[in-house]
Amino acid sequence: MFKYLILTALLFTSLFAQAQETTTQKTILNEQSVIRGEDGMVYPYNAWKKLMQSGKYGIKDRKTFTDRGEKEYLIYELSADQKAAYMNRMPRPRESESFKEGELFNGFKASDIDGNKYNLKDSTGRVYVINFWFINCPPCKAEIPHLNEIVAKYKDNKDVVFLAIALDEKYELKPFLKTTPFDYHIISGGRSIASKYGVKGYPTHVVIDKKGYIKFSTLGLGASTVNWVEKSIEESLK
Repeated sequence: MFKYLILTALLFTSLFAQAQETTTQKTILNEQSVIRGEDGMVYPYNAWKKLMQSGKYGIKDRKTFTDRGEKEYLIYELSADQKAAYMNRMPRPRESESFKEGELFNGFKASDIDGNKYNLKDSTGRVYVINFWFINCPPCKAEIPHLNEIVAKYKDNKDVVFLAIALDEKYELKPFLKTTPFDYHIISGGRSIASKYGVKGYPTHVVIDKKGYIKFSTLGLGASTVNWVEKSIEESLK
């Protein structure tokens, strides 16, 4: 559990760093920071944190203060150009030690919870997007809505296959997925697969290109993780 608390802390640190990138001063934002939206409302910590996590919002100094003298900041939706410029400044997420980029992927065979079979022993011809996760992993759950957005973008592209390797069993996943839909193809009881690759931290992401090589991998969830997953898919399709 301590490992997963560290990953969650790294996520928060990354979100704060993202917020700092768009402010005029190097200010550490925290639960006490006053973040106001373009609609004039003050956003609670959990609300603005989730918006920043999506990679679609920035925060900047409003140069105004509350009645109590607290500095206010404005959270705003990034334009396409702003988002692209921001992402170009963001460092590439740290690589997973389990999946070395540029190496040929050593695939596996598995079935998802709906009975669909996958043979990644031959992973050529398609782009495979793999996510290792489990139900009680906070950063795993936090990224699900944003990963679903990527799935929706490629729903008509048969050359992109999304697989989520869950440590949990099918009977545990079914009730969870009813309240928290995850649009990847879910493979249950994935401890043996995770063990095969030496996966020790969650979430772990891997993108396999059409030639069967590891295009991208990362451990944990940071402000740029989901965007790099999508970017790697695009590059793998070219």
